[in-house]
Amino acid sequence: MAEAALAAKRAVDPVLLDMREITLITDYFLICHGTSNVHIRALGQAVVDALKESGVKPLGVEGRQAARWVLLDYGDVIVHIFAEEEREFYSLERLWGDAPKMPSEAVAAT
Repeated sequence: MAEAALAAKRAVDPVLLDMREITLITDYFLICHGTSNVHIRALGQAVVDALKESGVKPLGVEGRQAARWVLLDYGDVIVHIFAEEEREFYSLERLWGDAPKMPSEAVAAT
């Protein structure tokens, strides 16, 4: 559901990392980036709205105001929506390089 909301708003390069064997903090990271602060805010709001329709509310939301790195914590899934520069700088895919990348079909199911 989260990825479908991101896809509908044209998120750039979504990646789903399987964190289950690496950390206890979450099962998955869903990572993408937007093209502007307005786009990043819209991506975050789209995820919140889509999951809210299913009765799921985030445990925490960070960074929405600055819209350079928006983090939506849903417990089992943490959604990271970056500005392109921040995504490259923090490079979560490299930092958590031991985490398997899930196939695109799995990303679509989140």
